Formats: sequence, structure tokens, C-alpha cells
Amino acid sequence: MKWEQLLSNKRLGQEDVQGGSDDRTEFQRDYDRLIFSAPFRRLQNKTQVFPLPGSIFVHNRLTHSLEVSSVGRSLGNDVSRLILRHRPELYSTHFTELGAIVSAACLAHDLGNPPFGHSGEKAIGTYFSEGAGQFLKDYVCHETGDCISPRQWQDLTHFEGNANAFRLLTHHFKGRRKGGFGMTYSTLASIVKYPYSSNLAGDKRKFGFFCSEVDDYQRIAHELGILRLPAPDGAVRYARHPLVYLVEAADDICYEIMDIEDAHKLKLLTTEETRQLFLAYFTDDEQQRILQRMAQLADDVNEQIVYLRSCVINCLEQQCVQAFIENEEAILGGRFEGTLIQHIDDLPRSAYEQCERTAYAKIYHCKDVVDIEIAGYTVITTLTDLMVQAATHPDRAFSQLLINRVSTQYDILAPTLYGRIMAVLDYISGMTDVYALDLYRKINGMSLPNV
Repeated sequence: MKWEQLLSNKRLGQEDVQGGSDDRTEFQRDYDRLIFSAPFRRLQNKTQVFPLPGSIFVHNRLTHSLEVSSVGRSLGNDVSRLILRHRPELYSTHFTELGAIVSAACLAHDLGNPPFGHSGEKAIGTYFSEGAGQFLKDYVCHETGDCISPRQWQDLTHFEGNANAFRLLTHHFKGRRKGGFGMTYSTLASIVKYPYSSNLAGDKRKFGFFCSEVDDYQRIAHELGILRLPAPDGAVRYARHPLVYLVEAADDICYEIMDIEDAHKLKLLTTEETRQLFLAYFTDDEQQRILQRMAQLADDVNEQIVYLRSCVINCLEQQCVQAFIENEEAILGGRFEGTLIQHIDDLPRSAYEQCERTAYAKIYHCKDVVDIEIAGYTVITTLTDLMVQAATHPDRAFSQLLINRVSTQYDILAPTLYGRIMAVLDYISGMTDVYALDLYRKINGMSLPNV
């Protein structure tokens, strides 16, 4: 792959439209379109890991996305600066805008996640693979006369937030212009973490685009010169766009380190445990300098942890930039294995792995997190089942009530069965935690409007 081709400000669905008249670049326009969009605003009411805040504010999907975007901008800018030192011919391309591209992609990376974090995502997939939705595998719609194809069935049983983000940004919903958000090709390619179709998802349940958007991704990949890789059974599989590695690194850095800080605020980790986890990223000499600086700060323990956390993020950002530069040739050749975090120096990588183990043991399985997952699983499964029944039997009285509640942008009565089911998932995944819970209660007669 070649940087000269990989960086394009052409917009999906607006290929012949001229750019704006102000001083913003097209990639800055991507960022601004996302910031002012309704799906991005809804992230403020979607769970990241911990329950949405009471007296102690922890991260939600929106604050997480903003932080990832900030780290992503630094990663992109630093990689651009270092590569331009020995590749000055890239100044004539969009290479100086790497930070803006990565920042916009980071902002969008979680847009497709349903309510209640990963439990909501899993609830949708298992509704079809294990639950009541299994009937659709062999179902023939009496309204349309069609059925779900084997490839479409893989989309449903492996429902994935990353693929859903790509759909949200590119799909032609009712009332929306062709090409979805009209994002640039390079920004769109940079969010596709798993650039292959759902029939290659396997046990990890990860893939990059639904059947409905495979043509859009292939058009983008062809335009940008992204390598197509061998795949069995007619599946679609590509190498990653190189900037995906920077988006992934920004996400890895932020969720792991910020979850540790949130756990400290919630007293799931002691101050000493948190200090030791963060200091482990540094050599003895570096630790002494950091501790001396901390001693000059206020006595506020939380502020000291904030300072330590900032040192760790800076360390990991520099390490990931170094890993990208050292492996640029393999990345461009589609041969790079793993994540950038897995290729950083031994000391910080060991410390990061210890944070992962601690988070798994003390954070992700703590009672409050598990309770949210259980509740979210029940809410999403119930809403999905009710809306799927409405979409497949729209003539029923209760189905008509449910359909009338759905926004007209979701084509719940699409001409194909797959289109109807995907419209249901668009509707469900676009909900906030609070909206989903409120709708669940109303549908089950547990609450009434204004009561």
C-alpha cells in the first residue's frame, strides 16, 4: 500500500461535490460533522464500563470517545512528523493531516455500540444464535416472500459494534443523503478494525461490515489501494488501512488506563494499588523523577493519580509511535501481526498486561458492572424480540403499535426481510441506556408517560 493513495479526501456519496469555502480541511469537516451529530451526542448516555454516574463521575461512551480522539490526534501528528523527516515528498499529499484523520476516526469508533456496553452487543447476537430469534434462520416472510441468506445470518448472529459504526456512517437511511454522513474515504477506512465479512468472524465474533455495506467498503478499499487478502468461500477480506492501528492504539491506551483511574475513584482499587500499577511503566530513575514531581503537587490523592495517569498515557503514546515507525514497512505490506501495544518495549508492555489482568479480576467482574450487564442483556433481548416480531408480523395489532413508535428514518417495513431486521437493529442500537430502559418499562406496563 502507498501513502500517496491511502490518504484521500474524497467523500462517500459526494465524490463530485466540491469542498467548502472556509479554511477547514476535509478531515476537519469530518470531525465537526461527528461532533454535531445526534448519534455522537447520544454517546453521553451510553455505558462505557461502569454504571452511569451518581455522585462520582466516571466515563461514558462520549467522554471516552473524546479522550481517544485526543490521544489519536497526538499519535497521528507524531507519526506524520517522524515519517516526513525521511519522506519529504509526502508533503505534497495529505500526510500532514494524519492527526486530523485519526482524530476523526477515533471520534466515530464507538458510534455503532448499542446500549449497555458489550452486554448489549452480545445480547443482540445471541438473540439470533441462541435465543428466540433462531426462528429467522429458516423463516420465509409471508409479506415479502424472501428469507435470510446464510451470509446475512452470519451478520445477525455475530452482530458487532464496529461493523455497525461503519453502517451508521455510510447507510442511506430514510431522509438522509446518499452516502450517509458523507465522510471522507480515509476516515471511514480508518475505523474498520476488522476488514472482513461476518462469515470470517469466528469465535471472536468480530468483523468490519455487514452484507448491506460490503460494496461501500470495497469501493473505498479500491480507491485507497487497500490490499485484498485471500479468503475462503467467497468471503471478503482486506488488510487494515494503516491508520486503523493508530485508532486501535488510542482506544487501547484510553480504555485500559482510564478504567484503572475510574476504579480508583470508585474505591475498587486502593491508592497504593493504583500507584504501583502506573509506576510499573517506568524505570527506577524515571519513577524517582515522577515521585519528586508528585511531591510538589497538592496533597489531593486524586490529583496525584491524575498526574501519574497522564505520565502513563504519554509513555504509551510515544511507545506506540515508535512501534508504528519501526513496523511501517510491514504495516503497508499487510504483514503486521497484532496490535501496536503488543510491539512496544518490554517494560511498558509488561505493565500494560498487568493492568489488563487487574481490570479483568477487579473491575470487569465487580458486582456493579455485572449487574448492569445482566440488566442490559434482559432489556436489549426483550426489545429486540418485540421489534423483530413486529417487523415479521406487521399486520398484528400490537405490532402496529410498536411500528408507529419507531422513527421514520428506520425502514421497519423494508421490502426485504433482511432489510427489516437490520432496521430493527438500527433502532435498538441507536438507543441510549436510559431510553432503552424507559421503553422496556413502558412496553411491559411497568410505567406510564408522566406517571
